Amino acid sequence: MRILLLNASPHGEASHGYRFADEIVGMLRGHAAAAASAIEVIERDLAAAPLPPVARDYARAITSRTPDKAHFSVSEQLIGEIETTDALIINTPMHNFTVPAALKLWIDYTLRIHRTFASTPDGKVGLMRDRPTIVIVGSGSVHSGEHARQPDFLTPYLRYALGSIGIHSVRFLLLQGLVRGEATVADELDAARVQLTDDAVFASLAVQAAGSARTAAGAAARSA
Repeated sequence: MRILLLNASPHGEASHGYRFADEIVGMLRGHAAAAASAIEVIERDLAAAPLPPVARDYARAITSRTPDKAHFSVSEQLIGEIETTDALIINTPMHNFTVPAALKLWIDYTLRIHRTFASTPDGKVGLMRDRPTIVIVGSGSVHSGEHARQPDFLTPYLRYALGSIGIHSVRFLLLQGLVRGEATVADELDAARVQLTDDAVFASLAVQAAGSARTAAGAAARSA
């Protein structure tokens, strides 16, 4: 089982969401038990290693009927990372009500007509296979629930963007009010852990992890 871990937080490993993503990977390794090596994590840090801005050559190429494919090199690399993995974990902060610029660039490169989606009379239809995806959203303010103090454009936008390429099994875990201190952070993390226990997307990830472990064990036994 291969997991693509995307980090869009400028705080990197110090991010509460990043550490929680690492905790989730640890949970999955636990399900894989002795065959922990069957789980491979491919990490892309969009904040530490920013993607290049979308330039004129790329913009022309995606609208050309005979594009120069050399301009798709970044896009192909990012799409290939999705194609070769079985699940996604995305850690992102909410910046000014929506996704940060680093994650927006990743979206701009991975949503590509004739490659990851087809344009139809009914709208965009994803060309990639669905896979379990967990999105951890960290925010200093509160944007969901009865105590919300600002709108949330991140979760509907990102859900729609992922769905446009074919990824529909998406679970959002919200870590809100993180500027209120360590007690709030601890409460938010505990609440997110509880949500995972009954979450269908995480359950499917756990099943895949255990299944990949059994497959690896079976392959080793056959080769012995």
